[in-house]
Amino acid sequence: MSIRHVQETRMFAEAAEAPAVVARQFLENGDLVRSLGERLRAEPPRGVITYARGSSDHAATFAKYVVETRAGVLTTSAAPSVSSVYGDTLDVRDMLALAISQSGRSPDILAALDRAKAGHAFTVAMVNAEGSPLSEQCDLTIPLRAGVEESVAATKSYIASLAAILHLVAAWNGDQDLLGALNGAPTLLEEAWSSDWEPLVECLAHADGLYVIGRGPGLGVAQEAALKLKETCRVHAEAFSAAEVRHGPMALVGRDFPVLVLRQPDETGELVDRLVRDMVGHGAPVFVAGGAVAGAHSLPVPTSHELIAPLLQIQAFYRAANALSLRRGLDPDQPMHLKKVTETL
Repeated sequence: MSIRHVQETRMFAEAAEAPAVVARQFLENGDLVRSLGERLRAEPPRGVITYARGSSDHAATFAKYVVETRAGVLTTSAAPSVSSVYGDTLDVRDMLALAISQSGRSPDILAALDRAKAGHAFTVAMVNAEGSPLSEQCDLTIPLRAGVEESVAATKSYIASLAAILHLVAAWNGDQDLLGALNGAPTLLEEAWSSDWEPLVECLAHADGLYVIGRGPGLGVAQEAALKLKETCRVHAEAFSAAEVRHGPMALVGRDFPVLVLRQPDETGELVDRLVRDMVGHGAPVFVAGGAVAGAHSLPVPTSHELIAPLLQIQAFYRAANALSLRRGLDPDQPMHLKKVTETL
């Protein structure tokens, strides 16, 4: 079955809404994010600490690279269990504590943010469920505005998280180029949704495992793609930075081990191309989104601003993942052993 004519699952329908979600979010959050950006410039945090789980934590990986490269502020991911299980309190004074969540109800994130607020951090939530406990707990909430998301596999809310991160950082450092790119992102997301990644679907129809490779801002979307392959397609996918895969994992790369590479149009591009050439040389079927390397399969994705590229790649991927799940006889809306809200303690 062609990827262009797959059955419309909830996952498919919700992912297709991402362009409208990003457009709505950019418009409706304008004043709020502009004000927050002014505050961060006037009172620069000594660091940013992110709190998230699952897909939201992959968005936090994206946030690390965007904040550090564009705002120049050290950003780290908190281990929520330090607060929720071990009961310890970190020194977070004068830091920006950024929580990212679809539901805003996970007990460990709530416990960690409670400790952060008690420790005099400035707490900000990027959350889809407005009025959730997390939204009420934080000093300020940036609504993701993705609307109801019923499929267990988060799609539009993940892309909304990436867009909200870009909006915040662009407002923080006054990046007019990035703000303009965000304004044009919905149109490019529409184009990305039409991208045909059927060769990847064909290759993975009977695969047992693969690597998903990213670097820089692309690492977070590589992590997200690997998660979706596991939960919706029951494929053992592992995400690696292109800088790390040579440290041992390269031993598995070969004729029967596919690789999906999410190449970024930035300073990492040539380094990633070298890795792709090596993997092709090992006989592996390699699929590259965002580039063309001899011997590798090139997956189409619209040309864009370097920080918009990850959003477009994951949007095109979601359509392919939905098609692959159906091709493997699965229901992407009902992954085994999973439910929509995971309440980690």
